[in-house]
Amino acid sequence: MHFSIPDTQELNEGNGSTYIGYNIHINGIFHCTVRYKQLHNLHEQLKKEFGNDNLPTFPPKKLLPLTGGQLEERRALLEKYIQTVGQDSKLVSSELLVGFLLSAQQETTCEKRQEINLEVYTSNNYQIPITVSTFDRTEQVLTKVCKQINLPLEYMQYFSLYLIKKDNNGDLVVLRKLLDFESPYMTHKTVRDSNRIVIRKSYWDSNYDQELMTDPIALNLLYVQTVTDVERGWINCTKEIKMQLSNLQSKLAKREYIELARTLKYYGFMQFMPCYCDFPKPQTKVLIAIGDQELSMRLVGPGQFVKEGCFKVTRMRCWRITATHNKQDMAANSQVNMNSGLELSFEYLMSKDKLQWITVSSEQAILMSVCLQSLVDELLMKKNGIQKKQPVINKGNWSYMKRDGSCHLISLDDVNSNSRDDTSTQKYQESFSIKKLQEKFSSVSFKTGKEFIENHAFEGIGDEDL
Repeated sequence: MHFSIPDTQELNEGNGSTYIGYNIHINGIFHCTVRYKQLHNLHEQLKKEFGNDNLPTFPPKKLLPLTGGQLEERRALLEKYIQTVGQDSKLVSSELLVGFLLSAQQETTCEKRQEINLEVYTSNNYQIPITVSTFDRTEQVLTKVCKQINLPLEYMQYFSLYLIKKDNNGDLVVLRKLLDFESPYMTHKTVRDSNRIVIRKSYWDSNYDQELMTDPIALNLLYVQTVTDVERGWINCTKEIKMQLSNLQSKLAKREYIELARTLKYYGFMQFMPCYCDFPKPQTKVLIAIGDQELSMRLVGPGQFVKEGCFKVTRMRCWRITATHNKQDMAANSQVNMNSGLELSFEYLMSKDKLQWITVSSEQAILMSVCLQSLVDELLMKKNGIQKKQPVINKGNWSYMKRDGSCHLISLDDVNSNSRDDTSTQKYQESFSIKKLQEKFSSVSFKTGKEFIENHAFEGIGDEDL
């Protein structure tokens, strides 16, 4: 997960005094506002559970009120702290952190627990009405959706809820995947955009299709998603293939339709809006799609695509997200942090002795990073012979400190059953590290302050090659 604290806000204590709230954004969207003491309390509990050596240094307390410069320094240090925590799969999938983030969202939105009607959609705009609690987590909402459409719960792990909106041109834009630390109702309400919650498949390996197509409900979900992806042009088709697909669609030959679509380019890919890249030259307009263990890049020319290439995920050594916080454009509690200052940079193995940084500037840079990470997680699980993600098991009584200093116990109903997260809870054996590999490439320099996501699926280099 990508955490950021782009700005702060001054809040009223209720007794005439004020305090500073830190606005936490997760995967590019505002999530909650918390106080320093709340994050400090979280750190102390994480330290008890995981040990001080497994946690980054927490910014120290100050005895006197902070000056403007000190406040900015604390914001930056807290952002660095929570970003480091967000890159540790054990920490980010723990019941403690999930419960903290969910409780912080509840406190920030000031929602009361009540039953409400929520609309979830399929890819072809079919409405699935369900009744949920305002406090229901994503896992609980998804379970209710699956029960409503009679999808067997053993297939639930293959699907997720996504926040999707229409842009000014009427094209669909995927904002992000909803995760278990949030209430879909609260997130949907906070964004305040022309968006909707959509159920889509959430895996990259199309071989999983075979199992899902044995169930009529799962088959139908795959079918409607495939049809809409073809209609939107997200899957490449020739005129002849389109005619074949249309004939199969008219016959409601769903399985045959999917089987034909599976042979096409960009089937199962996540498509992104047009953006800019510094490869092969600066300010190159490109279309990016991620899937099938690669990041595909189509160079946009006058009236047509003039060039197409791909970057294999296993040849990316690491990547990073860089965000330029523009405070003038960001109001307190801003709904969506999707400014043009977002960049995804990845270091790619061009040849056995050449690593090159490639930078993509896009509003969806964070979503691209999340997609790369989940693709790598799935690839590593398959390499380790793990067919599906294992449930998170946590023990302990954790508490959430509210802004006023009072506490309540963190309780996540069924948190250990059918646990789903963008980060795998499996621990993989690392055959190398960035630091070790850096020693082999003297031309590679790492600047301080940059957060790198190391790709544990990186391959293709050995001592004999260097």
